[in-house]
Amino acid sequence: MPTFRSTDAQLFYDTAGDGPALVLLHPFPLNHHFWRAVAELLSSRYRLIVPDLRAHGDSAAGEGVVTMEKLAADLAQLCREERILKGYFVGVSIGGYLLFEFWRRYREHAGALVLANTRAGAETSEGRTNRLALADRVLREGTAGFIEEMLPKLMSPATLTNRPDIVGQARAMMQKLSPQDIAAVQRGMAERPDSIPTLRTINVPTLIVAGEDDSIPRGEFELMREQIPNSVLRVIPRAGHYAALEQPEEFSELLRGFFHNIARPA
Repeated sequence: MPTFRSTDAQLFYDTAGDGPALVLLHPFPLNHHFWRAVAELLSSRYRLIVPDLRAHGDSAAGEGVVTMEKLAADLAQLCREERILKGYFVGVSIGGYLLFEFWRRYREHAGALVLANTRAGAETSEGRTNRLALADRVLREGTAGFIEEMLPKLMSPATLTNRPDIVGQARAMMQKLSPQDIAAVQRGMAERPDSIPTLRTINVPTLIVAGEDDSIPRGEFELMREQIPNSVLRVIPRAGHYAALEQPEEFSELLRGFFHNIARPA
């Protein structure tokens, strides 16, 4: 895998295919392998750039909390490394959080956005308290209990019942993170800014994707659809918060249909 240096961290990413640049940003606490099945379906049409986000997979965490500002700066540096003047960006969960920050700071690179299984609002007071407590607990007790608690919340009942292979893939990716990595990312998500005021400023084609059984309430997706001009919301059946991993064919088909109708980026 190629690597690059972004401020205080060495970061890894993968590339595949040829065509318009398409950057795929995985959710917490997984890594670029989250996109394996989707990448196989899209690499004949796009030049895929698939990073391990800071503190995930093989990428280092750097110093301190993994903030959305740091993640957005990492993505901007990746655009420079891969000479992406303007590309398509797909962000799942934390990948969506960082895309809001990326839009505020580096929007000149964005030709289109896909905001999947994510939300625009800042963390609630209760959610922030829970994330900080979870960070402390993982540092005390390790990651095993955290992982087993997370898995049922992130996938649809159909996946949990019928696809132990997919559940196993997610577990293996989660196990790559150290307690320190998980704590740094949880603390960063706890302090993520409110991106609702940003929504009306997004003036590129935007697709919003939800899982039918997503852990994020449907109203959060409707809010983004209402506030982002000319955006489109699609819901993937038999999928939870990890829709692209659970239903890669449906997810890929949505991306192909969406990107087919917009201008080719540089």
